[in-house]
Amino acid sequence: MRVYRTPDERFEGLPDWPYAPQYLEIADGLRVHYVDEGAGDAQPVLMLHGEPTWAYLYRKMIGPAVAAGFRVVAPDLIGFGRSDKPLDASAYSYARQVAWMRQWIEALDLRNMVLACQDWGSLIGLRLVAEMPERFAGVALSNGGLPEGQPAPRAFAIWRAFSRLSPVFPVGRIVNAGAKRLLTPAEIAAYDAPFPTRASKVAARIFPSFVPLGDNVAVPDQKRAWAALEAFDKPFLCCFADGDPITRGGDALFTERVPGARGMAHRTLHGGHFIQENDPAGFVQAIRDVAAADANR
Repeated sequence: MRVYRTPDERFEGLPDWPYAPQYLEIADGLRVHYVDEGAGDAQPVLMLHGEPTWAYLYRKMIGPAVAAGFRVVAPDLIGFGRSDKPLDASAYSYARQVAWMRQWIEALDLRNMVLACQDWGSLIGLRLVAEMPERFAGVALSNGGLPEGQPAPRAFAIWRAFSRLSPVFPVGRIVNAGAKRLLTPAEIAAYDAPFPTRASKVAARIFPSFVPLGDNVAVPDQKRAWAALEAFDKPFLCCFADGDPITRGGDALFTERVPGARGMAHRTLHGGHFIQENDPAGFVQAIRDVAAADANR
């Protein structure tokens, strides 16, 4: 397998990013980068990023979550951030991403986790919850979902076509457009940092095509995952944004179908698709509420 590993110097001096890199090798010799902050015996919070971001997306949440008494683990998905990037599109699939993250979780033996997820972090994270519910204490979900063959919303169809056909794919500017706030040039550069070459963006470009909307090979896996979530009775809190045209209204599926969502104080956060840039404090509070609800079960 041909693999690209972004040079370390690309990550030097990033704003608000003082975290030492941690690495773990999984199957196929692939190296996963992750942040691991807080006391080793504290309750873990698994912060899963989506597309086309990396763990840097959570930079405004890691410190406050650690200060609240959690251990934060925030990996970069394979193909993103400081993690290895297979260069052949055929190396990637939805199922492989789930399997890679499962291997990483099992290698670190993470248990009693609160999952904090958004975008593809939700598609992968919720599949992990469905596959290994015993390792999770609860879920804080923002701006994401677990589609199982529904028609693609118009906003997403446009994004999917752009990711496939556009001659340029400016990752930092894409995040800036979905953040509902003006990122600084240094922040935009930090989102660009993992992708210095056209070839290094293969995962970022292909991920939208994997979303199981319409007739998609992953739909049967999604339906099995939903069956597991419909039996998941641990705290499940939705905190979607008021300004995301792609996921607006998606929280209703979870509040209706997941037993653990009943009685939880679901709330609306303020911002766009990348809510971590707009309302990090609100997202951290959602995590704290999930942990408290689990402690009081």
